[in-house]
Amino acid sequence: MFSKKTTNVINIISIISLIGVAFGTMAFILVLSVFNGLEGMVKSMFNVFDPDLRIESAEGGSFKVDTNVIKEVRNLPEIAYSSEVIEKNVLLEYNGKQVIATMKAVDENYDKVTGIDTAIYEGHFLLEDNSVKYAVVGYGIAARLGIGMDVMYAIRIWAPLRTKGYTMNLQSAFNSAPLNVSGIFSIQQEIDDKYIIIPIDFARELMNYGNEATAIEIKLVKGADEKKVQQKIEKILGKGFVVKNRFEQKPLIYKIMRTERLGIIAILSFILLVSSFNIIGTVIMMILEKRKDLGNIIAVGATVADIRRVFFLQGLIISLGGDILGLIMGVTIALGQQLNGWLKFSQDGVSLTPYPVLVDWLDVVIVFVVVAFIGFIVAKYSVRFITKDFIVRSKA
Repeated sequence: MFSKKTTNVINIISIISLIGVAFGTMAFILVLSVFNGLEGMVKSMFNVFDPDLRIESAEGGSFKVDTNVIKEVRNLPEIAYSSEVIEKNVLLEYNGKQVIATMKAVDENYDKVTGIDTAIYEGHFLLEDNSVKYAVVGYGIAARLGIGMDVMYAIRIWAPLRTKGYTMNLQSAFNSAPLNVSGIFSIQQEIDDKYIIIPIDFARELMNYGNEATAIEIKLVKGADEKKVQQKIEKILGKGFVVKNRFEQKPLIYKIMRTERLGIIAILSFILLVSSFNIIGTVIMMILEKRKDLGNIIAVGATVADIRRVFFLQGLIISLGGDILGLIMGVTIALGQQLNGWLKFSQDGVSLTPYPVLVDWLDVVIVFVVVAFIGFIVAKYSVRFITKDFIVRSKA
């Protein structure tokens, strides 16, 4: 592999082939690490708003929260906190402006079930103080209604009454009440443009709800097995309820991320396969350079399989050498960005947060195996034409 060849260009091509595999492997690691960082950032955004588990009625709509099975679930030792939730579309009116939003009415445990209090952009996360009720609105809703914490008006919420049947009189089909705004949260545009959070007892009175909810959101005890707890709750509740984990609460987003990841692996594997074609040329040139010696090697007892094995190992060494070198370079750069934050998001020339990168050691193993497999296939393909007839012709 490293011996001086009759033609120096063979050594140069060998080095170029190794470097090509190394840079392809490095790119593989860096792209996956960046994807992991972006995926983690997206998940952390939704984790602020989404609970570990969410219980909903299988038929949709509301359900009683004071039944024995619900009490049994909420008393499970694996559950740290639970919050009753009512989600309905409402009309918001503020200082002459109107917007349709999703009202998320929650109880006093909601900030313990989620991390919503860490996402406050302006003001405070406060739903009740000395019997005074407050609302917390998303940044997008606040922007459209012109809500600011410096000058405040009461926001009026128009909600449909469930007890009123079909009627042509809109005023009798809706109930409204004013509510002061205590804070504005900012998580992700889809959430910020959609939600207003209010106290659940206020919503129940506004919409003539009794002791009911449309969902119960759950925070698990640290270290609890989410899948096992989910199955346990499903067994207690039966077929009348659906228990969703974070993936099932946002299925489209997480499926897109998984599909993108598989697509990235497929594309980068193809690129590595193409870059590995240099190894074929290198091995073939090595074979041609040694073709006059092949007959002598056969004469002293070697077989065609032995000769193939020698050149196969040469191709494999190039591939594995580039694989290991690329892994070292990729992991070093990715860890450097992850720990030091060299590259940052910037806006108008001002550096903001570090570009998210996360090294997953499982990815390192996967990349090593993928590149090694490609190298194996390419090296095997490179020696396919070494036959007894080829050796005889070479000797002649």
